[in-house]
Order: sequence, then C-alpha cells, then structure tokens
Amino acid sequence: MPTLSWRHHTLIQALLSRGPHKEKDFHSLFTKITGKSPDNHRSLFNEYLRKINEELAFVQLELRACRNQYDGNVHYGIVNNVSDEQSKLGTKYSVPQIAFYKGIIEAIVQDAAAQGFISTIDALNIRLENQFLAGTESQSQGGSTHIPAAFRNFSMSQKEKTLEELEKDRWISLKDGKIGLGVRSFLDLRSWFRNNEVPSCEVCNEAAVKAELCQNEGCSVRIHMYCLRMKFSKSKAEKVCPGCGTRWHYNIAKIEVLDEEEDASAPPESQQPHEPSTRKRSRNRAGIDSDNLEPGSSQSTMVTRRSVRLKSSA
Repeated sequence: MPTLSWRHHTLIQALLSRGPHKEKDFHSLFTKITGKSPDNHRSLFNEYLRKINEELAFVQLELRACRNQYDGNVHYGIVNNVSDEQSKLGTKYSVPQIAFYKGIIEAIVQDAAAQGFISTIDALNIRLENQFLAGTESQSQGGSTHIPAAFRNFSMSQKEKTLEELEKDRWISLKDGKIGLGVRSFLDLRSWFRNNEVPSCEVCNEAAVKAELCQNEGCSVRIHMYCLRMKFSKSKAEKVCPGCGTRWHYNIAKIEVLDEEEDASAPPESQQPHEPSTRKRSRNRAGIDSDNLEPGSSQSTMVTRRSVRLKSSA
C-alpha cells in the first residue's frame, strides 16, 4: 500500500491542529497544496480523501464532511470512530462537564419543534444528577445509587465556564441566549443521531436537528432549510410535503434575496436560518442512549471562537 505524500499529511495536520475547516477554506488549502481546484478536479480531490481515510482507518479516525444545520455551510474535520474508555482519556473535559454536555445535546435533539436550540437558562438548569442516574440505570441491580460529589456539587459558575469552553472548542454555538450544536458536534455525533433515532430529513436522510416541519399536525416529515431550497427552488417543483402531500408554504423569493445578500466568499449553501413553528408534536422516538456521547473524544485542539447564527429570519 503506497504511503501518503507530504500533501496528504499537510491536509491532515491542518485539520488536527486548527480544527474543522469550512468547505471554501479546505478547498483553498487543497488548491494551494496541489495546484488543482476541487471544483475543476473533483475526482482528484475525492481520491485524496479516499487515500487519507484508508490510512486513518488504522487508528479509527476518519476525515468527513458535514453541514452546519444553522447556516447550511459544509465543514471538513477529522473525527474518532471509537468511543471507549481509552478514547475518553483523550478529552480535556471532566466527567461532570461531559455529563453537562450530554444533557444539553439531549435537550436540543428531543425538541419536537426541531428548533435546534435551547435557552441558556434551560441549559444551566440541567441537573447532572439525572445524567448520572440515567447512565447507571442499566447497570443498577436495585437499591439506592450513590451520586458522586463531583456531580452534586457542580456549581452554576462551573456550568457557565463549561459553556464558554464548549463554545470555544465549537462543540456548541452560543448566540443571544440560545445554545445550539456546534460544527464539531455535527461532525462527531452522526452515528449517535442514528443510533438514538433522531428524526431525519426527508431529503438528505441526515439527522434533522434544526429543520422545518410539515404544517400537517399528523405528519412527521422534517426538512432542513437548505434542503428545502434545493427541492423547491425549481420553478416546476411541486411545493408539497413529500410525505402527506400537504402544501408546503415556502417563500422562494425570500430565500433568493437572502442568498444575494450573503458574502460573495461564502459557499453557495450558506443562508439565513428560518425559525420553525414552535407548536408541540407527539414524540415517537426511543429513549436517548448517552453512553457514547462526549466532547473531545476525537480532537481537543483549541480553535478560534466562532458562533453560528440562531436568530429568526422572520
């Protein structure tokens, strides 16, 4: 098997040292290294990624791409495909901090309205004792369970500090008192979303954490805003729910205006998020399994702070 060249190593090192890259930045780096643009040499770009992943697979790592569901931007990053006790030792976060992160993620994905966020107040009110009990419930054989002091004494100031650290490392996004998933969570938690039956987008089949809902109360269809744009942007496309046929209220002109106002350097997928309806819906998901959910298991490099937008486009 041929070894990787210095060009492959440079791409890997950039992602490991600086964290996830936006698609345009990763493509720009690839162009500088190879002299070829991914847009014009897609097969070469894909071959580079394939070779990198062949080698990374030996250490249970993977270079993958994901979309930030709040703005539609594609990011590339390297993630750990194994979550065991050994990999957990690589995180800089303490056990109570990991439990706090788990509670935040679970609260966000369990939202029946698929708003994709919870308030900072709700996050600070998460009880770590409940996280500990949920994690030990399957192992309990009856009787009382002793909750460690580290969980019982995890203070409000410690939670606030943890939120700052999680945002800085891009595990969460924090804007205007609202907490959403960070790009590293979208990269790392793909398998966790599927294993815990987080409802998926009808168009791309990825977890629909931040999505639009069918207006029919009895329909469970969810579609990401950027997927809606691709599906309904064609003039002849029928603007109905693919699940139940209910007319889907979609303002194409509004989306096109937003696209024109975006920075010219932004990827074409970029757009302002739209706040979905907050009505209550029945939940038919299975219980959340938080055993394999922790930040920092793939890479814990400190990166530049950047929040994603969570404001309503109404």
